[in-house]
Amino acid sequence: MKNSNSLILAFIAVLAGGCSDLDEKPYSIVVKGNYFQTKDDVIRATLRTYDQAYSSLSVSFEFQENSSDEMMTPNRQGHWLDGQYYYRQHYHTWTPQDRFASDTWNSLYQGIAQANNSIEDLQTIDVAKFGFTEAEVKRFIADLRVFRAWYHLRLLDYYRNIVISTTYKDADPKTPQSTPEETVSFLEKELQEVMADLPAKAAGTNGRWTKAGAMSLLARLYLNAAIYTGTDRFADCARICQDLIDGVYGNYGLATEWDGAFDFDNHESPETIFAFPSRAGFSSYHYTGGIYNLCIPYLAAPYFQAQTTISPNFKYALQPGRDVDSVEYSFSLGKPLVKFQKYPDDIRLKKYVNLGGSKREGMFLWGYLVNPETGARIQGTKGYDYYIRDQVGIFNRLVGTTQVSYGPGEGHLNPDKQSDMTHADENSGVFVIKYPVYPSSDPNSLESDYVEIRMAEIYYSLAECKFRAGDKAGASELLNTVRRRYYPSGSPSLYNQDGSELTEQELLDEWGREFLAEGRRRTDLIRFDKFTKGTWWDKSPDPDDHTNIMPIGQAVLLISPQLRQNPGY
Repeated sequence: MKNSNSLILAFIAVLAGGCSDLDEKPYSIVVKGNYFQTKDDVIRATLRTYDQAYSSLSVSFEFQENSSDEMMTPNRQGHWLDGQYYYRQHYHTWTPQDRFASDTWNSLYQGIAQANNSIEDLQTIDVAKFGFTEAEVKRFIADLRVFRAWYHLRLLDYYRNIVISTTYKDADPKTPQSTPEETVSFLEKELQEVMADLPAKAAGTNGRWTKAGAMSLLARLYLNAAIYTGTDRFADCARICQDLIDGVYGNYGLATEWDGAFDFDNHESPETIFAFPSRAGFSSYHYTGGIYNLCIPYLAAPYFQAQTTISPNFKYALQPGRDVDSVEYSFSLGKPLVKFQKYPDDIRLKKYVNLGGSKREGMFLWGYLVNPETGARIQGTKGYDYYIRDQVGIFNRLVGTTQVSYGPGEGHLNPDKQSDMTHADENSGVFVIKYPVYPSSDPNSLESDYVEIRMAEIYYSLAECKFRAGDKAGASELLNTVRRRYYPSGSPSLYNQDGSELTEQELLDEWGREFLAEGRRRTDLIRFDKFTKGTWWDKSPDPDDHTNIMPIGQAVLLISPQLRQNPGY
């Protein structure tokens, strides 16, 4: 932004030097007086930060998931080696020079700048000239302030020591960092102040912030307050969550179908509190911008009959629960598929299949992949059949002149027992398909909105608060309220009513099952004090806790020397 402002000033200087009549009416440039011509111009200006927020999700998804115990981007026989960049995410050996350290900061502050600019514009426009009511303008400003809070909350979660930014035109580029306590106080005040100008859930609120959305962000803040400031706010979180469940901020609920919050009509789901609208050919960043399209094997589009709607690549897969000989690992963290298989009647465990008519079943991609049009097995880039497994290693061998995968029950025959981030093939790790990948011909292909906040999070947050307060029975019932949709009636997989099955590890596992691949796992691990102290797959505990906080990128520090690097970097 600093460089951009310098360029604009230089451009203005050139114009001033080459023209003595400064009263000419400008036609080919945009100036303050002619930027807004219509009501739609004003509305479009407020939407810039929406687009930035949506597109920024891929940066945070990568770090939240790849640094956790559930997902990975291993070296697949040369694919995704990328200078060992993803090794450093996985092993927590990143440095301020790694691009995500600067990209995350810059992406979120770009959104804040856009929100601030739009707020200042809305505060000065002639309301009557553009056909707005005062209430409409207040609503736009409230939307933008909630987004500004959303950005700051993410920055707080990643960096802790951040710059609170609420101005654009008079912004001081040398503003010092705030303490986490100051940022928490700012976010509380910001979210509480906008409540009067936000609506409860109603027609026309899809894709916009509501009272429930703002209070959900405040609940997130309170749930994690102890890791930000050292002072827990679980009681405050519980109060907000109970109000949300009781309908104080609108009539929300839980989807009855297991994938109701993720299907093409999820904008109508009672579970959706806030979502980024998606539309094929317009904005569908979670499908095409670096998240869920990268949770699919590289040449697997024919399996979905979706050749023209996605660009798949096997960047993200689940970390393994079993070694090369199919023996389950003994550690308690990670093993995401094994954690699902603990409850074998979970309907989500089915293999992903498109059923036609905008329907699918299953949430995981494993085993052989067969082209439904030809019946032929689909092969990867190395020439061997896809046979996707809950293991990591090299599972292909040369038979004559043909590359062949070890098939069902043959993994133990593999003489190569190495399993780590450096040593994977294209079949290593089960893939998770959270949002449906319907055929290109399906009218609802890529139509699922990206759900940023859903009611299941509120139930799970309240359950954790109750658990920490000693009410295991109450916590179990809240979790079961959500979990019932995954199991048949009377399933033994539901928790006992007395809460006796619910341990801290089980609660963390259940967070992992419900919110698998939703870009939050790192934060949950930190809250349970497992992120730096835990062991999973080939990841050992960190030497200390400084990696709970991201480094501020070196590229950021070079242009903002007043910023102080986080401890340990």
